[in-house]
Amino acid sequence: MGFAARARFDWRLRTRTLALGERTQLLAIVNLTPDSFSGDGIANASLEAAIAACIERLDGGADILDLGAESTRPGAEPLSADAEQQRLLPVLEAVLRERPAAIISADTYHAPTARAAARAGAEIVTDVAGLLWDEAMATTVAEARTGLVLMHTRGRPAEWRSQPPLSASEVGPLGLEGLG
Repeated sequence: MGFAARARFDWRLRTRTLALGERTQLLAIVNLTPDSFSGDGIANASLEAAIAACIERLDGGADILDLGAESTRPGAEPLSADAEQQRLLPVLEAVLRERPAAIISADTYHAPTARAAARAGAEIVTDVAGLLWDEAMATTVAEARTGLVLMHTRGRPAEWRSQPPLSASEVGPLGLEGLG
């Protein structure tokens, strides 16, 4: 049994184009937070350790490096855009000095952080809030001409623990087991 043919698409980013569909693109996530939901946050590590973690992922075959500086685990405390940038920008800038060809995505829902990350060299913005938590995000991304990855969420992290579970009809044909 063969694989189905994949459509090819050129994704125009801020300064380059990423060919999609020719092969699977590997995105590596580096959480620059002390309270990552996955337990791998490295905010308390040195700048050198954070950079080394990024370079390791790029050298290991990652096509895109996604840098997140604010945790969105359930119950996480929101971070100001300034605090987020203090975590994110030094790592982003240092990685691009070491690997200028790297494609970096800034994982943020703050328009000021998206703008600063694009100025620093990010090609993509990943918005976990799907443009809903900062009304300036859509305009910011359009003006910066970055690629955009949208995610979907029900409410904010502080609300998630108290929300009722979705019913099977709300989840769709995969059912609730399709979420895990």
